[in-house]
Amino acid sequence: MRTPLGSGDVAEVAYDPTGKQNGRGAYVCHDEACIIGATGKGGLARALDATVPLSLADELRRAISRGTSDGQE
Repeated sequence: MRTPLGSGDVAEVAYDPTGKQNGRGAYVCHDEACIIGATGKGGLARALDATVPLSLADELRRAISRGTSDGQE
């Protein structure tokens, strides 16, 4: 999910398990190949037109391993 930009603000990309935060979102399927494609090959950065932090891939992997990828805690 990319947060909306204000005047002079820089877009922030963050994991949103609920899919309900304001901003532009992109779906990443729940497996390692999708995470690599989205974060390592630049697919997510292109989809969101923003810089994706390197830590996001690790955060997605942790969420999937915990079974929280669908917003359930």
